[in-house]
Amino acid sequence: MFTIGDFAKHGRVSVRMLRHYDAIGLLRPAHVDQASGYRYYEAAQLARLNRVIALKDLGFSLQQVASILDDRVSAEELRGMLRLRHAELETAMADAAARLAQVEARLRSIESEGTMPADDIVIKSLPAMRLAELTGTAESYDPQDIGPVIGPLFDELCRRLDAAGVVPTGPGVARYEDAPEGGAIIVHAGLPVAADVQAVDGDGSVGAGAGAGSVRIVELPGVDRAATIVHRGSMDKVLPTAQTLARWIDANGYRSTGYARELTLACPEDRGQWVTELQEPVTAVG
Repeated sequence: MFTIGDFAKHGRVSVRMLRHYDAIGLLRPAHVDQASGYRYYEAAQLARLNRVIALKDLGFSLQQVASILDDRVSAEELRGMLRLRHAELETAMADAAARLAQVEARLRSIESEGTMPADDIVIKSLPAMRLAELTGTAESYDPQDIGPVIGPLFDELCRRLDAAGVVPTGPGVARYEDAPEGGAIIVHAGLPVAADVQAVDGDGSVGAGAGAGSVRIVELPGVDRAATIVHRGSMDKVLPTAQTLARWIDANGYRSTGYARELTLACPEDRGQWVTELQEPVTAVG
């Protein structure tokens, strides 16, 4: 048998916790010395202790833990519950990381207020493009809403074009427009293709027409005048760059005429090394 101190050491818990579990009947010691009151535990009790801690970490109250253990939850059932909790925690961590990135982006925007790096902005015309395109909907223009939509769209678009043997003729273009109602954003993921590509069927084969769910072939018109700026890094952190562009447009006698297109100049596996040109259509004021 183990003293309460040794059992706590082997179970990686505190003596105080074991005393509490004893008091509420959740984990009684195997033996209590009547003369001294010392508690002693058996190694076999580590199994119950492990289940108590695991269920508590899953978010169950100690009362619920006792009820579950009394129903003799199996090791396989417990593993399933732990796997589910693991997935939930991973999702929460990813969400927290995304929120942190947005906070950092807002902070950089605030810190850059009052600066106007004119050398970073270029006014130029944009040529017309023939795009193979997939479309989705995001709840808002927030990068946290756009990212989970645009990424899978480009992945699926690449898969379908590859299956059809269609080779893009240039870098990807993301573009946006307001949905008819509800404040949502229509997201378009496109890759330029040759003039002889007429359609790509939903299964990835080249066809004469585009059915439901198929890649659309669109003719994206040229833009006479666009204010452009290069953003370096993940698009989750595009806010300071986008707001720098917005301030320049307003300060230099232009007015935006639509959402900026996003031309992917470099897209390595490391998102921090991405290079994207924001291309916002503008018109001169007055």
